[in-house]
Amino acid sequence: MEKFGTEQYKIIHGDALQVLESEVEDNSVDLIFADPPYNIGKNFAGKLDKWDSDEHYLEWCYKWLDLCIRKLKQDGSFYVMTSTQFMPYFDLYLRNKIYIMSRIMWYYDSSGVQAKNYFGSMYEPILFCVKDKEHYTFNSEDIMVEAKTGAKRKLIDYRKTPPQPYNTKKVPGNVWEFPRVRYRMDEYENHPTQKPIALLDRIIRASSNIGDLVLDPFSGTFTTAYVARQLGRNCIGIELQDEYIKIGLRRLSLAQEYKGEILRPTEKVYRRNEPMEQLCINF
Repeated sequence: MEKFGTEQYKIIHGDALQVLESEVEDNSVDLIFADPPYNIGKNFAGKLDKWDSDEHYLEWCYKWLDLCIRKLKQDGSFYVMTSTQFMPYFDLYLRNKIYIMSRIMWYYDSSGVQAKNYFGSMYEPILFCVKDKEHYTFNSEDIMVEAKTGAKRKLIDYRKTPPQPYNTKKVPGNVWEFPRVRYRMDEYENHPTQKPIALLDRIIRASSNIGDLVLDPFSGTFTTAYVARQLGRNCIGIELQDEYIKIGLRRLSLAQEYKGEILRPTEKVYRRNEPMEQLCINF
């Protein structure tokens, strides 16, 4: 286990279960965002995301879910993702331990190859949970989006006396549309399941305040920690893989080299066999 950074911005290189158990105090975290391996065979820097059975995967997941709940403050919030096929198990398990406030769908378009013999998945599910449904942070004014009824259609609500225009802004619903991070995007890092800055920006703005502690037990590209720092929050990022520790150290400006290697941004150069769909994503 290795530790990097400061008291405000901390990276811990190690297994999530061990680090959560030994390095994070109980009831100390304001916001947890957990985006674990999905058990679908992705290659994470040479480590395959695949357990020998669904039962063993879920057994592992229940351990870190319990630990995350322990680490969360009484008024804290917990956002957790997994694949569409495993989210029902997470939902059933968590609803007996914590309050599930929203079941969110992160929707994205897919211009690439989709399933031909069934309806392919174009979203990933997120649970928004709290320990105390009467006392938790939710900064609705910080995440307002356009309400098309009032902003574009300029409709009047004649049910009110006197009639009034509909609001031009609203709190987002539970279907969120953000593009996936693709090759050649400015924020792209070399990781198979990178989450977009915009997604984490909404979550962190909504469910934490300046100076709060944000924890990501499966940090990957360290987008959670990166956004937390940009928004004035403190952060702890846990990660097992060396390759992704390097990304975190660079994105959080905590080091210029790692084990003798100069830390440089992921190259985004043209490749002859790069799909046209990827080449056009910024246009």
